[in-house]
Amino acid sequence: MKTIWTGAIGFGLVNIPVKLYSASHDSRLDLDMLDKHDFSNIKFQRINEKTGKVVNYEDIVKGYKYEDKYIVLEDEDFAQANAKKTKTIEILQFVQESEIDSIYYEMPYYLEPEKSGVRAYALLRDALKESKKVGVGNYVLRNKEALAVIKPMGDVLLLNKIRFQQEITDPSKLELPAKQAKKESEMKMALSLIDQLTQPFAIAQYKDTYTDDLMRVIEAKAQGKQGKVVEMNVEATPAQDLMAQLKASLERRKAS
Repeated sequence: MKTIWTGAIGFGLVNIPVKLYSASHDSRLDLDMLDKHDFSNIKFQRINEKTGKVVNYEDIVKGYKYEDKYIVLEDEDFAQANAKKTKTIEILQFVQESEIDSIYYEMPYYLEPEKSGVRAYALLRDALKESKKVGVGNYVLRNKEALAVIKPMGDVLLLNKIRFQQEITDPSKLELPAKQAKKESEMKMALSLIDQLTQPFAIAQYKDTYTDDLMRVIEAKAQGKQGKVVEMNVEATPAQDLMAQLKASLERRKAS
């Protein structure tokens, strides 16, 4: 695996040198963008808006438009802003994981200890297991400050990048239904359906089957076969039919 970041976990006055690795990958097929006339690959270039010429990657700098001119930022400027946060995941507090709403979770990473930090890494991991708590900390990755949840997962410490509250869009402008007058018969039927579909969560039972389906289409087209498109019309269940549909759902589950 490719190392994304190296630094340390700050745990009180203890520093644990670690490496950061991505804990996930995309399951989508790697599709290329082609010119439909001759199937040539489409290339994206970095173009100077004034000259129209291609700019080499090594000639590109990052800048911030301040008043009427650009201020160019070098690598050392990013580190100067807060050297500690660029090299340390500082644990700020410990909380119950259930206190963190799922809307904040963004991306998982694995933390691997450097040889000099093995003992401290194991201590933090095992202490989190015993306390049944997670650490919340901050750090800087790719020139952007991030929040993180650090938790044990088997023998590894997992870092889940989470969003700041200011990055969450306020849902108050959505057109949402007001609280409905509860119909006991409908609620009872809905709760029965929930109970019927309740089982222990096992992530391994869920698979990305769409990628496999798409691969079958590709293989068929490679053999000169053209599939048939199935028309799908999704219609909302009318309010007056809600009870009948809930009942039918329960009966179908019982029959299966």
